[in-house]
Amino acid sequence: MSHSFSLRVYYEDTDLAGIVYYANYLRFIERARTEWVRQQGVDQTRMRDEQGLVFAVRRIEADYLRPARFDDELTVITRVEAMTGARIVLDQTVLRRGEALFHASVTLVCLTVTGAPARLPAELRRNLAGALH
Repeated sequence: MSHSFSLRVYYEDTDLAGIVYYANYLRFIERARTEWVRQQGVDQTRMRDEQGLVFAVRRIEADYLRPARFDDELTVITRVEAMTGARIVLDQTVLRRGEALFHASVTLVCLTVTGAPARLPAELRRNLAGALH
């Protein structure tokens, strides 16, 4: 099961050469992850307020394959690669008309609001069990 998130490249996303500034790909995939989490039925504000838990990126491995440019329409595909009781590994790819421009493997963990490690909420683990490929 994958999640698709669409966006457009704005002038503010680009560098002097008119190419998407490298750090902005991390913003693009962050937005997609936020929508992916929402699609899983997780209200992150409620999770923080009621359970004292938040998500954090523990590790990211990124490959910049081809440049995106001003006004490009992009799609971020998010897939669950692996999951344990304490972490989720996501595969995220930024595409332009089906062509891969950027790829990242992102490890998410759950923390308490004080920064201590915590297990992923049981309901989320149950929901994601079927999403593994």
